[in-house]
Amino acid sequence: MPNLFQPTALVGAIALAMGFSATASAQDSINASLDTLVVTATRSEEKIKDVPARIAVISKSDIEKNPALNLNDLVKQDAALNVVQTGGLGQTTSIFTRGTNSNHTLVLKDGAALIEGINGKNNTELLDLSDVGQIEILKGPASVQYGSDAIGGVIQLLTDTPEKNSAFITGLYGENNTYKALVGLDLAQDGFFAQIRGQRLESDGTEILNTQNNDQASYDQKGYSAKIGYKQDNFKTNVSISENEGINHYLDYSTGTNTAKRDFKNQLINWNGLYQFTDALTLNARYSNYQDEATYIETYSYAYDSERNEGDINLNWKFTPKQNILFGVSTQDTDVTYDYLSGKKNLGSTGYYLQHQYNNAGIHTQAGIRLEDDDQFGQHTVGQIAGRLQIAPLTSVYANIGSAFKAPTAYQLYAGFYGNQDLKPEESISYEIGLDQQFNYGLSANASVYYTKVKNLIGSNASWQYVNIDDANMTGGELGLNWKKDQLFTSAEYAYVKTEDESTGFELVRRPRQTFTFTAGYDDGTYGVNTALVARSHAKAQASQNSVKIPGYATIDLNAFWNVNPNIKLFTNIQNIGDVKYKAVYSSTDTWYINGGRFASAGVTFRY
Repeated sequence: MPNLFQPTALVGAIALAMGFSATASAQDSINASLDTLVVTATRSEEKIKDVPARIAVISKSDIEKNPALNLNDLVKQDAALNVVQTGGLGQTTSIFTRGTNSNHTLVLKDGAALIEGINGKNNTELLDLSDVGQIEILKGPASVQYGSDAIGGVIQLLTDTPEKNSAFITGLYGENNTYKALVGLDLAQDGFFAQIRGQRLESDGTEILNTQNNDQASYDQKGYSAKIGYKQDNFKTNVSISENEGINHYLDYSTGTNTAKRDFKNQLINWNGLYQFTDALTLNARYSNYQDEATYIETYSYAYDSERNEGDINLNWKFTPKQNILFGVSTQDTDVTYDYLSGKKNLGSTGYYLQHQYNNAGIHTQAGIRLEDDDQFGQHTVGQIAGRLQIAPLTSVYANIGSAFKAPTAYQLYAGFYGNQDLKPEESISYEIGLDQQFNYGLSANASVYYTKVKNLIGSNASWQYVNIDDANMTGGELGLNWKKDQLFTSAEYAYVKTEDESTGFELVRRPRQTFTFTAGYDDGTYGVNTALVARSHAKAQASQNSVKIPGYATIDLNAFWNVNPNIKLFTNIQNIGDVKYKAVYSSTDTWYINGGRFASAGVTFRY
């Protein structure tokens, strides 16, 4: 589809007509209210101010402010996460949390792992957020709670539970002939509820390499989700299904053009149940089935298909008003079929976990242990101990130490010449201390420092076979400053991380040492405006040497909305307003994967 016009002028005109107003930014939600409830750190509800770790929240209002955004666009506002995408919409994406590997961040949806079975990727570029009400970002190891894959942290998508009857339809148009439509229906009565969503996204896409000229890689996605359930005082249950499928074009190495095609489909079926026997004793259970498949059509075409079944049951016993124990058992079984594997492969494990919490008079502690019995790698034990202390009415400090592990993927073990069945699991130990300080006049600050060491890091040798190389370490810290007064708000965050491959002394690739984010805006509920800056320093480009650098960059986003009345909302967004096409991944001499550049859009939501 050819470009009919440049929508930036249209978006600007809409913004002026609306009084140049917008909703609060993702950064504003990331620095969430101290009373915000979160579940990811301990698997039970608690206030974010009591969590003895650094956790961030992206709210429903931020998810809805720009319906064209995917998960990667939202989490990049957190300075501790480096999001690397090899092109625009639908292109492969990696998320590096606090300098750990991209497959060290576990992505969950209502407790279910969204893991591609063949190589452990999360495929965050393909996930739809139309049924998500809150996103939680836990920084630091979480293997006690979730087993393998959570060395760096956890990103959890929590779906909405309808509280009233409503319906909506949203439509938007943006640059690169990008269209998106969303429809939704919520029903709630006498404890029963249902939620239905449908969405369709189509875009011409953008160039992938800096050497390309108008060779766009298109993206086409459609999907749906449905959730039904029942809740009363001591009983809750729900079952949900979400499915996304589509086609995205990408670079075919043999031709140098964006003619290769990925035909993808993923589906999650998830059941959650809770029964409260007494005020002190609660039983939680979950079962999920996640299917992920893709066919890659290029010079050397191939396909994969994976199915992951998970089960979890735990008992939460509040044996005193100030203490509780969580004991649980979880199991996962993954079947993988891949053209470059010799037949179907099966990976599975069972975990047993125990966690104790104490909460009283400004003291919050968390201690846990997990025994994981892996079908391929035997038993592994991980642990965690953490505490937060309210040392003054406006001041709290926390510290934690935790170990984690990650089992090799099916591809790393069995993929023909590249696979290595002698691989050992990666293991880590992390230390962190932090401070949260409230001031007068709506001002607050936070700071944290951490150190992570990963043993048996998996890499490639000179023959491109997977091997356990030497250890790696990550040393870093974060500093945040936030202010909110009436309808005005601003926030700033600085993150620093230094990584090292101890076998070579080199830094790890695609980890900028410094990141700075800044957000400022106005929001009175009817009108609002905000702008967000993300700036990153240079990073190492190649594993074998330090000489090639990925240049640093800075981008600015703009968002605006106007609630015309309770039933109509107009919105406009400009991502990367300066059209900065920064280099993301090194390909070869003078050839780089670049980001998608500017994306401007405008749309309307009708709500009943």
